[in-house]
Amino acid sequence: MTATTPADVTGEEHPGGEGETLLSVSGLRKHFPVVRGLRRKTVAAVKAVDGLDFSVRAGETLGLVGESGCGKTTTGRLLVRLDEPTAGKIVFQGRDITHTKGAALRRMRRDVQMVFQDPFSSLNPRHTVGSIVGAPYRLQNIKTEVGIKRTVQDLLELVGLNPEHYNRYPHEFSGGQRQRIGIARSLALRPKLIIADEPVSALDVSIQAQIINLMEDLQNELGLTYVVIAHDLSVVRHISDRVAVMYLGKIVELADRTDLYERPMHPYTVALLSAVPLADPDQRGKRKRIQLAGDLPSPLDPPPACPFHTRCWKAQEVCTVEEPPLAELSPGHRVACHFPENAPHANPEDPRQRDPSVPSEDGVVPKELRDAEAHQAASQAPAPPAPAAGQTEPGPPPTR
Repeated sequence: MTATTPADVTGEEHPGGEGETLLSVSGLRKHFPVVRGLRRKTVAAVKAVDGLDFSVRAGETLGLVGESGCGKTTTGRLLVRLDEPTAGKIVFQGRDITHTKGAALRRMRRDVQMVFQDPFSSLNPRHTVGSIVGAPYRLQNIKTEVGIKRTVQDLLELVGLNPEHYNRYPHEFSGGQRQRIGIARSLALRPKLIIADEPVSALDVSIQAQIINLMEDLQNELGLTYVVIAHDLSVVRHISDRVAVMYLGKIVELADRTDLYERPMHPYTVALLSAVPLADPDQRGKRKRIQLAGDLPSPLDPPPACPFHTRCWKAQEVCTVEEPPLAELSPGHRVACHFPENAPHANPEDPRQRDPSVPSEDGVVPKELRDAEAHQAASQAPAPPAPAAGQTEPGPPPTR
């Protein structure tokens, strides 16, 4: 048995068909002010999200990936209107929801829900499962044909739990079961869009596969649209239709899943994919791991122009003075880079277009690879022999 949908309750059907643009984001920014002193004067701003442009079609799954601190979670909170945007525009089903408040925001929340990262802190420990999953019906004042209790029990069964769990508390469940409860709560009003913030990162590997399969089954059965936020590229590849790579609050590459994993163009994406573990032992030694130089810059003071130029092995002077636009270099593949990898117009003889781990035919090795090899050689060099008994180490030469 399945839970009663809002369309069953209200007699209305949701607009929008398969493949139509469900969510559109343009110029989205979120800057957190840094205040100091007794007067709480704003002295700087943390640019968590700094100009995002993307869209999500109905029925698809968009994956957001990147290092910790790149702004993925903040983006998800902006999309569900848990945080107020600093600038930009969010359009959902043709309606501008950027600054929606009050009753309009309450109605919008029927169609946009979120699955939080930590299943241990996202559930109120004082409430039973029935109270947690049934809360959306009470808050939205929605009546169901079979009653809230029966509807909640059907939802629990839909996500792989027993209806008898209705009266239990969150502490009586495992991590995977708690995440299923969180998914059931997000499905209560049968939304059109679900923002899943690291839905499996806090779970065991075996449980991760179960939750991912559950989300895919629910998407096929209910026609859901997902925006999945994750740092595990293997998970994103399995569940996503398109992938957006974020770095310091910006999208640096956006492409179809297969195209991005087989032909990554942005150097940051190339470095991320080189760190993905390979299951085939025969392939592990054939791929060179790219280790980025330096640490991730602070969003409080990001680098000018291209934000990745401080760690990029292909950076030139233009990268420090001109920000590359997110341009479409091939059908459906958008990249923000002056010197992209694997681009259709790439020249393999141009040192800016080569794999940084492979020397050119004339023997020229990129500077970053030379520095890494020099550092490795210095760390592996044998220590100087100790002086023999009765001998002393030579001191500095005498000065006149």
